[in-house]
Amino acid sequence: MQEHIENDPHYQGLTVNEGVERLPIVNPYRKKIRRHQYTVDEYVNGILAGDKVMLSQAVTLVESTLPAHQEIADQIIERCLPYAGKSERWGITGVPGAGKSTSIEALGMSLIRQGKKLAVLAIDPSSERSKGSILGDKTRMEELSVQDNAFIRPSPSAGSLGGVARKTRESIVLCEAAGYDTIFVETVGVGQSEVAVHSMVDFFLLIQIAGAGDELQGIKRGIMEMSDGIAINKADGDNLNRAKLAAANYRNALLLFPMPEAGVRPEVLTYSAKTGTGVQDVIDMVQRHIALCKENGVFQARRHRQDSYWMQETIEEALRNNFYHNQHIMQLMESKQMQVMNSEMTAFRAAQDLLDVYFHQL
Repeated sequence: MQEHIENDPHYQGLTVNEGVERLPIVNPYRKKIRRHQYTVDEYVNGILAGDKVMLSQAVTLVESTLPAHQEIADQIIERCLPYAGKSERWGITGVPGAGKSTSIEALGMSLIRQGKKLAVLAIDPSSERSKGSILGDKTRMEELSVQDNAFIRPSPSAGSLGGVARKTRESIVLCEAAGYDTIFVETVGVGQSEVAVHSMVDFFLLIQIAGAGDELQGIKRGIMEMSDGIAINKADGDNLNRAKLAAANYRNALLLFPMPEAGVRPEVLTYSAKTGTGVQDVIDMVQRHIALCKENGVFQARRHRQDSYWMQETIEEALRNNFYHNQHIMQLMESKQMQVMNSEMTAFRAAQDLLDVYFHQL
C-alpha cells in the first residue's frame, strides 16, 4: 500500500501537479527569416537611387561599433563621397523648450513645398550618468516624418561626442549622395555639441524664445558668436511684443561681437512655428546668407576648414580609442587612478607613466 504523501517528511503542505511541457515557440514549423546581407554595390546603388530603406540601413552601419560593419560603412562612404557636398547644411540649436522640433517641421514642410528634399539628423551624445540619449523627436514631426521627400534620423544613442559627431558627419555624406539638397543637423542645445554641429554646417541657426527671464544671460557668449542668424520663436498672441523686444536686445548684443567672416552681422528675426508667421523669412535669411558666402568665397573656405578639422578629429578619436583599449593600459589604469585619488601620485605623473607604457608598445 502506497504511503500517504502527508507522511513524507519533505511534504510542505502543497501538492504541485506538473504542467504541460512548454513549447519553445508558438509554431515549431516556423522558419527563421534571415535578413539579406547586402553588398557594398547594392548599398551604393540603392542610396544613389534615393532608396530610403537602403539609406537608413547604411546609416545604421555607420553608427555600429562592430568592426565588420565599420569596414562596410567606410567602403560605402568612400563610394558615395563623389556624389556628396552639393547640399545646404543647416545647424539648428536652442535652449530646451525653444520649440526646435516644431520649428524643424515648420521649416521643413515649407522647403518641401518648394520642391526641396530634406534630411534631418541629430547630434546628442549619451548622458554621462544614464548613458541614455534624447533622440531627435520624430513624434513631434508628424507631418514631416511621412513626407516622401523627407528623411528623419534620430541621434546615435551611444558614444563620446567626438564619435557621435563623426558618425553624423558621415551620415550627411550618405544623405547628400541620396539626393537630399537640404540637411538639418539638430543639437540638444547643451554642452559642447554646438561646436561639433558648427564644424559641419554652412549656416548655424540659434532658436530662442522671449519671456523666459533675462534672455541674454541664458545663452552662452560662445554660441552667440558661432551663430549666423538668430530666430525668436513663439512670436504670436500675447508673446508677440516680448519677442520683438527680445529681438532688439539680441541685435544690440551682437554689435559687441567682432564682425563675422562673412562680412555681415547675423540677422535677428521673429517667427511663430505654431502659426507659420515668419517661417519663410527665416528660410530667406538662411538662403541669403549662404548665397552671399558662396559669392565672396567664405562658403568654400569654411567647407575646406571643416574637412581639415574632421581629419584631425578622426585621428584624435582613433588614437584615443586605441590607447584606452590597449591591454597593458587597461591593466594599469585602475591602479594608477587609485594612486592619484589616494594622493600617492600626481595626475600628471600617472598620465605620463601610462603614456610611456603605451608608446613602448608601438
